[in-house]
Amino acid sequence: LLQAFQPEWTNQVIVLIYLLPVMLSTVLWGLVPGILAAFLAFLAFNYYYLEPYNTFQVHATQDLILLIIFLIVAVVLAQLIGQARQGERLARSREWEATRMYELISALAPLQDIPAVAQVLADHTREAFDCTQVEMTTLEKKGDPSITARASASNIVDQAPTARIRVDTARENEGELCLWLAEGNLSVEEQRLLTAFASQGALSIERIRLVRSEKRSQLLEESDKLKSSLLNSVSHELRTPLAAIKASVSSLRSQTVDWNAPERGELLATIEEETDHLNLLVGNLLDMSRIESGALKPHRTWNALNEIVWGVAGKMRSQLQDHQLTINLPGDLPLVPTDYVMIGQVFINLLSNSIKYAAPGTHIEISAGTELDFMHVRLANQSPPVPEDHLALIFEKFHRITAADRVTGTGLGLSICKGMIEAHGGKIWAANEPGRFVFHFTLPLTLDGALPDSPREVDNG
Repeated sequence: LLQAFQPEWTNQVIVLIYLLPVMLSTVLWGLVPGILAAFLAFLAFNYYYLEPYNTFQVHATQDLILLIIFLIVAVVLAQLIGQARQGERLARSREWEATRMYELISALAPLQDIPAVAQVLADHTREAFDCTQVEMTTLEKKGDPSITARASASNIVDQAPTARIRVDTARENEGELCLWLAEGNLSVEEQRLLTAFASQGALSIERIRLVRSEKRSQLLEESDKLKSSLLNSVSHELRTPLAAIKASVSSLRSQTVDWNAPERGELLATIEEETDHLNLLVGNLLDMSRIESGALKPHRTWNALNEIVWGVAGKMRSQLQDHQLTINLPGDLPLVPTDYVMIGQVFINLLSNSIKYAAPGTHIEISAGTELDFMHVRLANQSPPVPEDHLALIFEKFHRITAADRVTGTGLGLSICKGMIEAHGGKIWAANEPGRFVFHFTLPLTLDGALPDSPREVDNG
């Protein structure tokens, strides 16, 4: 075709035109077809356009130089275009890998449990590679069982997996990732991406294990602190009643003093009071242990609140002798489904707290009323107001508002009240009111959907 233009076009122009098929071959089919096109163009140009025509012989030196330069330029051009094409393909491959990695990392980042990590890794692996099925199996380790997560496009495949890769961190193996490819094997780029997937999954599993380990360490540290605080508080609190009991017993056993009946009665009363105090301390410790272990299960039966309150008042008569207790409970209060002993302990702890913080000679009042499906109980004392930022904290273990050496106690009483009331399905809180400080708590009036019977008459003696 170009021979028709030969008189007007010089060989230099035709050489440039012959470079076009070299460029197109390289762009469309790659480096090897481009170099092959360069040699074919070299032979065609020599055969058709250099004298003698229709032969591969070259007589003129300048034609030989032109032919050699053409071959060099054509081959170099094919190589350059081929390299550019290869670079573009590599860039697209890297972009694809980066996109898949970003999607996986974004999906793994918020996860906080190992089964979810295994499932996400299996799902993203199946989406990224042409797989019929992917399985991610984690190793059984202390505190974590072995887990197998499966991502399958169809039914479970029975044959052996096409590819396997260990899910490793720099320190240890976390599991294995198995792939069933739809066809063929993984390319080098796919193998590299699969390795990156496995490494990222291993890092996520390791991160979760480290977070759990750190939380366990923090819990152990907090537990040790609580144990130390408890031991310090209990050891200090136990000394007082034990010392009083020992002193009273030693006095009674003394042969040098002849105690008369009133004096012996006073010493025996001291022993009884301090024994009750010890019993309360030990009971609080046991109750706190049951609350923390989740073993506190109230045995709820229908009870009259009047009976519980007056029973507690009778037990604490000696402790309340320096305060004026007023019990203001309507006679028509409905029965309440409660654990009699637990709610009695709540009143004992609240009254003990009021006795400690309210000045001698002040009033303590217990009142109650019904509100919708709840019994609302109030215990008010005339202790100083509590700072607002402490109101929600006074029901925490060992929390004190005043200096520890000014008020005795283990610091567990109000925390036990909170656990017992919540075990009944109620709520407890505290509030400052004009001239007094008030504990509030509620108790549900229904038991398994049943309403209470009519109230019973209570003899308050």
